[in-house]
Amino acid sequence: MNGISLHDLAPEALASLDEVVRGLHSPQKELPCKLLYDERGSELFEQITALDEYYPTRAEMRIMRGAGAEMAARLGAESVLIEYGSGSSTKTRILLQHLERPTGYVPIDISREQLERSTQSLSEAFPELRVMPVCADYTGSLELPRMVGRAGRRVAYYPGSTIGNFVPEDARRFLARIAEVCAPTGGLLIGVDLKKDPLMLHRAYNDALGVTAAFNLNVLRRLNRELGANFALDQFRHYAFYNPVFARVEMHLVSLSEQVVRLGRASIHFDRGESIWTEASYKYTLSDFAQLAARAGWRVAQVWTDDRTLFSVQYLVLS
Repeated sequence: MNGISLHDLAPEALASLDEVVRGLHSPQKELPCKLLYDERGSELFEQITALDEYYPTRAEMRIMRGAGAEMAARLGAESVLIEYGSGSSTKTRILLQHLERPTGYVPIDISREQLERSTQSLSEAFPELRVMPVCADYTGSLELPRMVGRAGRRVAYYPGSTIGNFVPEDARRFLARIAEVCAPTGGLLIGVDLKKDPLMLHRAYNDALGVTAAFNLNVLRRLNRELGANFALDQFRHYAFYNPVFARVEMHLVSLSEQVVRLGRASIHFDRGESIWTEASYKYTLSDFAQLAARAGWRVAQVWTDDRTLFSVQYLVLS
């Protein structure tokens, strides 16, 4: 990658067989949502972000374009920008255009192929920027690359609505780990999806072209390929709905028949209509998220929203 050194922590891109089997033997069958993001899954998600029904990316991009300079000023000059779940780094470009003399950029992502592509593209667009990519599962503890030379304050960036994929207590723990990385003087710029009309949420996760369905079903294809499972993809259907009790969208794969799937030495029985829970996406009010952040050691210093208050980008400081 043109002299860029990838800090490869050799992440378990696929959960262990035991972890997968354990999840599929639970009363509510489930899979870790990180399994959705192999190379094909990451490509499909990029397609999802461009769909008419999928409002979060458009709303967040409007916020970033309108307030990118303000956000960069909050992050400060000569800072090291650490991005969790960098993906294609599209929104990051807006920040980097406005950041004053950034000391370095550390993109972290579990998808090695996408990380290499986005890092190469960014280094060409910002040739003076020191880029230190890290291939890792950022949801756990990880070691960041040693910063050579002068290193500024560490500021974190967590775009998109991915914080919503954590159940609230896990979100608190994750935010607390970021606080440790950014201590003592750093900050966190984070995207937070907001509560809204359930019909809009339904459309966003059940698009007419079926891209989200393909994204969801791809996880079974991955289990077949990487763990030797024998899921028949035509015997499962994508199903997503908003659960108002927990203020979250739930994404499931529903078995269309009674069947047995083999996974290693394990046999997984499905009743007709039984589902595998593959992802949750929690939605917050501004006050709900401020309370969650406070329990993780952060204080909300500034909030930007789009003109319809569909989405927010928030700047947090250590409390």
